[in-house]
Amino acid sequence: MMTSLAQAALDNLLEEAKKAAENSYSPYSGFKVGAALRLTNGKIATGTNVENVSYGMTICAERAALVRAVSEFGPDIRIEAVAVANLNSAASPPCGACRQMLAEFAEHDAPVVFPTANGMRTMPFEQVLPLGFDMKLKRQGTGKRPESANRQ
Repeated sequence: MMTSLAQAALDNLLEEAKKAAENSYSPYSGFKVGAALRLTNGKIATGTNVENVSYGMTICAERAALVRAVSEFGPDIRIEAVAVANLNSAASPPCGACRQMLAEFAEHDAPVVFPTANGMRTMPFEQVLPLGFDMKLKRQGTGKRPESANRQ
């Protein structure tokens, strides 16, 4: 897949995701996942999965990275690229919940690289989540929610 982000930058992002996976808290599944987000401001935010004995309370690496990015850099971040890695040599594309969460911040053409059963795959975000839920809360073309939706 062609991308505006150089392959070396995607490879570096994938390495950051692998490093994040080393910090996984996954005592129940043993499935160690890391994610790295490259933001349009050039910063990289990483996250790892954190399990809970009540599986529904588990947070995936992609959402952990997103929460970290917003916490560190604010709500106006935009995601330029996403990398997902695991230490289990298994397929692990972003789950549906992670795709939907990333949709709030990802550029439509942001490359998403993740492991599949046949090796690594890179796709633009708009193909990873082609019909994301949006309810038209975002202003057309800006990626920002209207002021009325940002009540504090």
